[in-house]
Amino acid sequence: MASGCGAFCYVLENMKMREGKTTENAAEVMSFVKMKSPVGELTLVASDKGLVAILWENDDPKRVRLGALKEDKQHPVLVEVVKQLREYFAGERKKFSVKLDSRGTEFQRKVWAALVTIPFGETRSYAQIAEQVGSPKAVRAVGAANGRNPISIIAPCHRVIGSNGKLTGFAGGLEAKAFLLGLEGRQPHEDAVIEAMKETPTPLMESDLLGVRDLIKNR
Repeated sequence: MASGCGAFCYVLENMKMREGKTTENAAEVMSFVKMKSPVGELTLVASDKGLVAILWENDDPKRVRLGALKEDKQHPVLVEVVKQLREYFAGERKKFSVKLDSRGTEFQRKVWAALVTIPFGETRSYAQIAEQVGSPKAVRAVGAANGRNPISIIAPCHRVIGSNGKLTGFAGGLEAKAFLLGLEGRQPHEDAVIEAMKETPTPLMESDLLGVRDLIKNR
């Protein structure tokens, strides 16, 4: 783990990028920068080719595996991503225009590409995404790929919900998902958020319920 990288300097694994596997160059060192946001501190990661990841403050290190990272606040991709995210959170941007460098299997990258096509202010179900990528029976696999989406917010996995309109699991937490949907005008009903949170492995505290109610009421 590179010094100063915090929880996001993961040990690089050798993976192959074809037939369901990924490959990474062992010599590659990607750049990162941290930024404050309304949904917590985000870690942005970029290569020379584009944006590789937007990771949550309490992201599971096993969810998106990266190699060695070095902080670079002047990296041109990261500078632009910070600018566009700030505009998004300020309600001044509905579409992102940064170059992406997604790292995953062919199927995962198909799902992530489909996420980018979901317009601001709209949602899709997992079944609809499965249809879009040409695998209508692979709803569970779509859900798994959605959960592994490395480029949160910009590849908007928060816009994917259950077929019954119910909020589902989210790497950034259901409060963050509700916040982002509210920011985009898709106001989730507080009961739907709370019911979804009750099904998570972590027990709900009364402070969590109050936080959800305040979050939804103030959007």
